[in-house]
Amino acid sequence: MEPGETIIRVESLTAGYDGNAILQNVSFDVRRGEVFVILGGSGCGKTTLLKHMIGLLPPLGGHVYIHGADIVTAEGDARDAILRTFGVMYQLGALFGSMTLLENVRLPLEVFTHLDRQQMDLVARMKLALVGLVQFTGHLPAEISGGMQKRAAIARAMALDPQILFLDEPSAGLDPIASAELDQLILRLARTLKITFVIVTHELPSIYAVADRCILLDQRVKRIVATGRPQDLRDSSADPWVRQFFNREVVTP
Repeated sequence: MEPGETIIRVESLTAGYDGNAILQNVSFDVRRGEVFVILGGSGCGKTTLLKHMIGLLPPLGGHVYIHGADIVTAEGDARDAILRTFGVMYQLGALFGSMTLLENVRLPLEVFTHLDRQQMDLVARMKLALVGLVQFTGHLPAEISGGMQKRAAIARAMALDPQILFLDEPSAGLDPIASAELDQLILRLARTLKITFVIVTHELPSIYAVADRCILLDQRVKRIVATGRPQDLRDSSADPWVRQFFNREVVTP
């Protein structure tokens, strides 16, 4: 695929739980090499949408195509092949507390490759080096800061060299400096390794810092209400509510 081509296509997706729709008839695409952000207020369905995109939840309707293959209908080896093309960093990092950073990053290689231990350790160290943590390979997650845990989780998500990384609330719980450092890491990985990022967040400073394009979800209508560059939506959206959201303005009755 060439840069700018569609790498993910969400088509007429209705997402929810137990038959109750949180999002209805949502469609958008993600282009190869871009940092794409999903944002909106609390309860609008950001993380629910991400879970449907990575195949954790079956949709109530619609399709999610990754590299042209539908993760909704794929089964067996075909589904496994799709899952191998992306990595995921969950909101709290989800590192195994009893394992060192090296062991955490090595785990996907142990499960999904036939490399020997020396080769796996080399790859794991390389991934930790990419996120600035190679000197902490022997540390447990509890022995490092929250921002470092997030970076270690990104290193683990990159273990199998995916073309796409999904990040759920990467800046949650971080101080402004750690959040800014994480933003710079995302940009560097996107630009140097040509990784496509799909990021769920509501942190406006991070959105302005990293997003090439974004979609804004609105809980009231259960759909996308704006798509584009966040700076453009902030300054020139035709929808007053969208401008208020991006400018952090209080809506007065």
